[in-house]
Amino acid sequence: MRRVLVVDDEENIRLVLRTLLKKHGYDVEVADGGEAALVALEAFDPDVILTDVRMPRMGGLDLLGALKAKQHPATVIVMSAYGNVDLAIEAMKAGAYDYVSKPFKPDEIVLALRKAEERETLRRENRALKEQIQKENQFESILAKSAEMVAIFKTVSKIADYKTTVLITGESGTGKELVARAIHTRSIRKAAPFVAINCGAIPENLLESELFGHKKGAFTDANADRRGLFEEATGGTLFLDEIGELPLSLQVKLLRVLQEEHIRRLGDTKDVKVDVRIIAATHRDLTADVKAGRFREDLFYRIHVLSIHIPPLRSRREDVSLLIDHFVTRNNARLGTSIRGVSNESRKLLLEYSWPGNVRELENTIERAMVLAEADVLQLGDLPERIRDALDPVQVHLASGELSVKKTTAAIEQILIRRALVKTKGNRTRAADLLEISHRALLYKIKDYKITDL
Repeated sequence: MRRVLVVDDEENIRLVLRTLLKKHGYDVEVADGGEAALVALEAFDPDVILTDVRMPRMGGLDLLGALKAKQHPATVIVMSAYGNVDLAIEAMKAGAYDYVSKPFKPDEIVLALRKAEERETLRRENRALKEQIQKENQFESILAKSAEMVAIFKTVSKIADYKTTVLITGESGTGKELVARAIHTRSIRKAAPFVAINCGAIPENLLESELFGHKKGAFTDANADRRGLFEEATGGTLFLDEIGELPLSLQVKLLRVLQEEHIRRLGDTKDVKVDVRIIAATHRDLTADVKAGRFREDLFYRIHVLSIHIPPLRSRREDVSLLIDHFVTRNNARLGTSIRGVSNESRKLLLEYSWPGNVRELENTIERAMVLAEADVLQLGDLPERIRDALDPVQVHLASGELSVKKTTAAIEQILIRRALVKTKGNRTRAADLLEISHRALLYKIKDYKITDL
């Protein structure tokens, strides 16, 4: 934090600040406007930019915008003459760290720079700590520290080198493909291809050709021989996502391939030897599908040799905060944003939300909030309404799936009584008036619902 770029259209201000800051050990360069400052960035690369807020052509606000677009990490301190304080405050909302009023005392400038140094030191320490935490809790491309996920990491490490078929189960969005990739990356097959296919995303009439390939003329539009994914993955790993969606006719052929390690292209008369490690995944209950006749029992037991179940995000809350920070950092780099973090209220809400869409929903929520954010810290208002509503106990109860009118009425009645008592600071007569019931009825309900904690 020793390189300072002074930006001011007044030559005497530039001279005074250069002399003052050099005296205090700073390396100083000056620019007479925003355009000159942007040119100086390339050669000088300042830690701090001390800029006037009002200048001809490109002022301090425009310079801030340009720095943000370039993702330059310099800390910006603005200087404003009397009457321009509103502009200085606007600059701080736009990302400036501090402002100093003109005319200023030398000590004010030096103090502002020292405060900026302390802030940057804390930010660097915080970044280093987050990076260390992430490093300690990262397994391949998976970030987690909950006991359930650590147990999965241990399992992956144990089974990675074996060719045995693995079945990964879990809700949509939990990261089944990431676990499959981790198994491949940790195995002796890591130099060979990892090929993934979603069995439910390809029409049934094309899926067989996609998996096993075809010979020229095997069907309309088969203009040339084509290798299937089994051949593409030879020596490596084939990941069959949503295997529960595989049609019964293909389940028979897949079972044959798993048992004999040979495939036959559509329209061909010869078998082809393949060496593929199969990892399957599903969000369905395959046991129930077997009983219902939707999934072959023999195939189920053939793929269910080693199983890994990924728990939903709502049951491993300690991973949520880790993932929030990871997605903020990653999106800053990907989207060019400069979000510093998440407010305490927002983080609390994100931790309490049930995440029915799991990690995928959390990732999308953070990206949306960062794109819409007005400030450099994510606030409650940046989060989707469905997440904000999750704090409302009425919404929580309605979302629980309870269909009993009697139970739902009682639950909502309790919530309204508690709200009325809180609003009236425990005055039951006034609370009864707000609820539009008699005082006697309120006393009866308080006793009936055992409301004793207010």
